[in-house]
Amino acid sequence: MSAVRERIAAAPVLNDEDRARAEHYAVLSRLFASAPDADFLSKLPALAAAWGNADSALGQAWLMLGDAARGINAEQVEEEYTRLFLTIGRPEVMLFGSFYIAGFLMEEPVVELRADLAELGLGRRLGITESEDHIAALSDVMRHLIVTGPDAAGLARQKAFFAGHLAPWVDALADALENAADSRFYSRTAALVRAYFEIERLAFDML
Repeated sequence: MSAVRERIAAAPVLNDEDRARAEHYAVLSRLFASAPDADFLSKLPALAAAWGNADSALGQAWLMLGDAARGINAEQVEEEYTRLFLTIGRPEVMLFGSFYIAGFLMEEPVVELRADLAELGLGRRLGITESEDHIAALSDVMRHLIVTGPDAAGLARQKAFFAGHLAPWVDALADALENAADSRFYSRTAALVRAYFEIERLAFDML
């Protein structure tokens, strides 16, 4: 699932840091867009081996996620995804920014987000029912901004979008994931969410 449609085609050469950032956003989008399938689950331990280490919170989070992927199958993850995020009524864990910012879905934060997406030349993909403030969609936008704008102007766009539409609520999402009842997989994603977005926040603060 991606609630945004890219309208600008550009592929500048990225440095290693920006390439890694884009890859992290792609992983975060895939983790939360829908339940990971067997192929994606099988790739997580290899990513954890490449990016994991005991020397940083992000590295430790990757090791934890790799262990979680090895200890569960796609059917079990799909059941957990449905139970946590898709139940009728209010799901146990909300994946939409407007809920954490405003307390309700589809409130003023979504209006502001749509205006910013339009200014960036991005729009909603056909056939997508989730609103644009879904964590997977916002991660897609950040990936797009990284791969199409690694220059100073692009960094400014990334910083503004992150500050307006991710920074205010991703810690609350991490808390909700961490505290999810009877979760074998998604509770283990909380550390990755928290650690990665903290790195992004600190990096943008230095600009």
